Amino acid sequence: MPGTWASLVALPCAWAIHTEYGWIGLAVATVILFAAGCWAADKIVRASALKDPGTIVIDEVAGQWLVLSTVGRDLPSYCLAFILFRIFDIWKPAPVRWADSRVGGGLGVMLDDMLAGGYAALASLVLLTLAGAFGVRQ
Repeated sequence: MPGTWASLVALPCAWAIHTEYGWIGLAVATVILFAAGCWAADKIVRASALKDPGTIVIDEVAGQWLVLSTVGRDLPSYCLAFILFRIFDIWKPAPVRWADSRVGGGLGVMLDDMLAGGYAALASLVLLTLAGAFGVRQ
């Protein structure tokens, strides 16, 4: 449940960055957050001796921002991106599951969510393109 809450909190933060700096600004913020998350998560993993402590949620924010950087800044797109990210993050299709189980340290904590974000970004783009082709979105 902390992952879902973190993903929800990520939405207005991403909206603000997206509004001020566009999708490129949000993409850059995602890369910075990923790097900071790898460093911070590694410190916590080492200190706690846990593989992926539930208290770490920066990975959810970075994964959610990755998806949001690929969609328009409108409520339907943001809702779709949120739902798809949560689906792929919980489902963990390959290679998300591989990263979750085999990659350790801070990179391991962050990587599975970034891969889930990548899947969600692709799915969002496909669904939004199809919706546009059928006149669902103007």
